Amino acid sequence: MLEWPLWTLRRPALYYWLAVDALAVAVVAAVALATPPPDSAEITRFGAIAVSSALVIVGTAVVNQMRREEQHNPWAIHVCYLVAGIFALPPSLLVLLLLGPALHGVLVLRPQPHRWMFTTAATALATFAARGVAGWDEPRRDVAMLILAGAAMLVVRGVIVAVGLRLRSPDGATADVLGNPIDVAVGVVAVCVGGMTAMIIDSEPVRALMAAAPMALLERAAQLPHWRRSAQRDAKTGLANAVHWDRLARDELSRANNRNFCAAVLLADLDHFKRVNDRYGHLAGDAALSAVAVLLRSSVRRGDLVGRFGGEEFVLILPDTAPTEAESVAQRLRLSVAALRVAATCADGQPIELAGLTISIGVATTERFGYELYDLLVAADSALLAAKGAGRNLVTVA
Repeated sequence: MLEWPLWTLRRPALYYWLAVDALAVAVVAAVALATPPPDSAEITRFGAIAVSSALVIVGTAVVNQMRREEQHNPWAIHVCYLVAGIFALPPSLLVLLLLGPALHGVLVLRPQPHRWMFTTAATALATFAARGVAGWDEPRRDVAMLILAGAAMLVVRGVIVAVGLRLRSPDGATADVLGNPIDVAVGVVAVCVGGMTAMIIDSEPVRALMAAAPMALLERAAQLPHWRRSAQRDAKTGLANAVHWDRLARDELSRANNRNFCAAVLLADLDHFKRVNDRYGHLAGDAALSAVAVLLRSSVRRGDLVGRFGGEEFVLILPDTAPTEAESVAQRLRLSVAALRVAATCADGQPIELAGLTISIGVATTERFGYELYDLLVAADSALLAAKGAGRNLVTVA
């Protein structure tokens, strides 16, 4: 148990995540014990919702496996059938419907099961909160209540998860904590599909199968942010990859040129990084790269863009930054890296602390080299080579 990834969380995040898990278990147990048994009609509705959602989840999982795509949490499908259950089922069967997210986490191999437990707990609490809004004993089924209860579910779940992610990574990007606009859009559509399923299921439960097609489409749409992030980010550091950074940097330089603002490009390279990999192993090297990436991203302004060019090389663009200010930022980054200590695991499995990392930085500014990204990168690279040649752990301005 001491080796579980859960214990690697920061203390505030650990206590919060455990509290959310415990609260969800307590609420589910209380509802299950306090609710009378369902009648045959309610069981039939439950079966219709469960079968339709199970077909979609199993079907998409099989398709993903055949295509060798990464298995993601089908949260949009969960929202669909849980909203349907909120309006069409008694609380006792709503508890059983929550087994869907729980079983999905058990059946799909997850390297960090505590994350699945936390999001499942958040989903459970949000579901019962929405049921309370709609009416605990007899939910009111009209469009206004559907909107209100659906909004309650999405907001409660979103807030619980966002607080947990912020506590886990205080310096994390806002998009990683709050999600993307498409996540909100998919959630709204999922609520609507679930509400319509609840409306039609009374007269003929088999009609719930009609929701399978929109659920399947929603599942694919919900994965768009994951695919986009995978295409834009470096896997080891979470920073923008070279292609994505290049596009963003050109946009920033175009804006700076139109407004006649100065901007700066910084090219940074860790010194003697091969020695870290050779001495401690590549996992230790990856930990160092990740730590430096977090440091760079958290040490600059929100509008500054940090990317990884590959290997141990990083690149930054600082909009609206004068040459003297750019050099000052580069010196501050250099000193911060020199003071960095990184907890890592050696190639033999022993824990180590990496210290003594240094970085060399080349700086180029639009004031001297204009607003073409290629010219700025060439100048910054030349300055970086000069810093390396002068002894490393230096900042050179082109």
